[in-house]
Amino acid sequence: MKTYTISKKTAILDWNKIPTVKIDQPCHTGFVDISAEGQLCYDDEALYVRLSAKEKNIRAEHTGLLDAPCEDSCLEFFFSPIYGDERYFNIEFNPNCCIYLGIGSSVNDLVRLIPEEGFPFNPKAALSTDGWEITYKVPFSFIRQFFPDFSPVSGSKMKANFYKCGDLTVQEHYFSWNEITGDVISFHRPCDFGLLTFE
Repeated sequence: MKTYTISKKTAILDWNKIPTVKIDQPCHTGFVDISAEGQLCYDDEALYVRLSAKEKNIRAEHTGLLDAPCEDSCLEFFFSPIYGDERYFNIEFNPNCCIYLGIGSSVNDLVRLIPEEGFPFNPKAALSTDGWEITYKVPFSFIRQFFPDFSPVSGSKMKANFYKCGDLTVQEHYFSWNEITGDVISFHRPCDFGLLTFE
């Protein structure tokens, strides 16, 4: 199981000083010229997420509330806020900031949450010459609506995985941070999540 320490955010967030994880475990056969990374940090109010990909043929078609960003170029973060609780949030974004937000303990009981006006994640996507990135925050007040006992103090732990995919991209691809096991490839396996520790 891979591990990562979530850095405590300083007054001015400098992503260049936040450690990265490589989203480089292939969940497919054949070479795909795509790479991705993830970063996390936190303060007293929120978890901050930055995901980036080097990807030449970016697909960004979906924009609607009920669309499927995983069909486009997509970066994903799944996490179980309470260590030992198999329920997890499923957060997916494409370069248009189209989101799939879900909660469940597996793909079989996953419930899609529809963002309301004033959605608190405040996502920002940016394109570059060789790829794209998405940054957003997950307010602790949002997490506690579903996990009232969530308390991200120094030393506390949670499980998570980072993913890069693109169902309908020119180069169909699927990558994870922590290796996916089992006979059927699925991102929705909390048993395959890595371990995160709050600094």
